Amino acid sequence: MFFLSIHTGTVFAFITPINPFHLLKEVFMRICMVAYTNYEGDNRVRRYAEALVKRGDMVDVVALLQPGQQHRATIAGVQVYRIQERRLNEKRKIDYLLKLLIFLVRSAWFLTIRHLRRPYALIHVHSVPDFEVFAAVIPKLLGAKIILDIHDIVPEFFAGKFHAGRRSVLYYALRIMEKLCCAFCDHVIIANDLWRQKLIARSVDPQKCTTMLNYPDPSIFRSDFPAQKNDHFVMMYPGTLGPHQGVDIAIRALARTATGIPQAQLHIYGVGGEELALRRLARQLGQEERVLFLGICPLDEIAGKMACADLGIVPKRADGFGNEAFSTKIFEFMALGVPVLVSNTKVDKFYFNDSVVQFFESGNDADLAEKMIYLAGHADERKRLADNAHKLIQTNNWDVKKQDYFSLVDSLFKASAARQKA
Repeated sequence: MFFLSIHTGTVFAFITPINPFHLLKEVFMRICMVAYTNYEGDNRVRRYAEALVKRGDMVDVVALLQPGQQHRATIAGVQVYRIQERRLNEKRKIDYLLKLLIFLVRSAWFLTIRHLRRPYALIHVHSVPDFEVFAAVIPKLLGAKIILDIHDIVPEFFAGKFHAGRRSVLYYALRIMEKLCCAFCDHVIIANDLWRQKLIARSVDPQKCTTMLNYPDPSIFRSDFPAQKNDHFVMMYPGTLGPHQGVDIAIRALARTATGIPQAQLHIYGVGGEELALRRLARQLGQEERVLFLGICPLDEIAGKMACADLGIVPKRADGFGNEAFSTKIFEFMALGVPVLVSNTKVDKFYFNDSVVQFFESGNDADLAEKMIYLAGHADERKRLADNAHKLIQTNNWDVKKQDYFSLVDSLFKASAARQKA
């Protein structure tokens, strides 16, 4: 690593190796998280950052700016730098790509300047997009370790988002970019085991790739929220409003329950490109009073809202990207003691069974409506699912699994130290 000194107007460059493992011994490490996301609303990024701070590390986060926010804030000991505003108003592929490229340039400048002033030992880059990892090129050349954390596997994600087939130029270009990004970083974290298998087959060595599910934080998602009485049977979907999420299927299913459970409501927390179409669908089906669009709720508040639900709904489509995209909302509902009605996607059948969730046939709103009516009328079955899920969540939560992340982070520096001694 190079040390840059500026003194009386003259720049002196000393080729002085700085062993990041020494930083580990001082205050553990200086770490930077980079994510094209709203930090407050991204529980995955927040969990990593806040867990590192609690164990003694110093953590900066580079993220997006939302209207009304300050460019810099301290949240639970994490220094958050919001370097670019984003509104969900992209109409074309080029609009979306341009915003990503601007963020890449701004975050690369931020990382370079900050690293030269006081080096980071580790830079943890969260994807989407994969190529954001190249914002850390200068710090990497100067000795920082780089983790690429793939939340959504990018070629499939963008193929679905922009309706591009797997034989399209876009898909192949993204496959090449994925391989380059994996080669550049020191380690890859991938969001589920199905995607790890796919990534290993085409882009990364298995020793360099670790699966880390999006586990719930039990300090936020807990089962001791005060019970609230409600005249309605509340079903809830919290998350982004994209095509693969299948929220339209849930709205159609709700319309079929008008006779079976007339007191039922569907509460939707989230925003996304499909919101206007979903609102229009609810009006067309005469469900305006039963489908409530409640917008974005801060992470620290959404758990309380979810805990008040009688039933969680995760209606993803089993075709394309949604079939293999793991939804953390299932774990979060489980941690809150709320039973979950889940589409039988490949990834959810991989991780769960009928003892902990109620499955319905993906894309089939009639089957979903039937399961809604059944669970609404059988409180004992809802309790059985919730009780079994509670046992599962005892070994699948962030308090238990965060040590796996700490071990990965520390192993990067132990391996580096061993190579230097050799």
